[in-house]
Amino acid sequence: MTSALSRSKTRRTAMAAGAAVLGLVALSACEKPTPLATVTVGSNSASAEAACYNDGKRLSQEKLKSCFSENSGKKVTVHDGEKVRVGVDPEIAESGWVMVVNGQPTMAEASKDTYRTFDFDQIFAPQQSTPGGAAAAPKTAKVAIIELTGGDKPKGLWQFNLSKAS
Repeated sequence: MTSALSRSKTRRTAMAAGAAVLGLVALSACEKPTPLATVTVGSNSASAEAACYNDGKRLSQEKLKSCFSENSGKKVTVHDGEKVRVGVDPEIAESGWVMVVNGQPTMAEASKDTYRTFDFDQIFAPQQSTPGGAAAAPKTAKVAIIELTGGDKPKGLWQFNLSKAS
């Protein structure tokens, strides 16, 4: 009886040690999460980690273009006249950030704020018209929050897809 009890105890100890080792291996494989950016419209919010982030180091222009061209990003619906509120982690604000809508900057200079509000018209402004055609306001807007280095170089990009409510 003693040997069966001893074997059972040894098995439990070995299983516990194995679980601990597997847990440590799993934790070491995890990457540190990136800072978050959040877009809020009315009572709807969408938060996202960075689509591109190089441990807070500068991103190359090629990497930035590649990330921006990806069709990713959380979706948020915006009704006519609603405010679009953007919040960023303090880490992003400390570096400074800008917002780009459909590839066009929406801010005159980088912000160090953790929270900014944008009007509906700033997001869904009519696009430049074609010769002989009238400008039409887009139905969707690809919004990118870009964290900057001290020298105004990109070091992170967060994406959101905003669409006008029908």
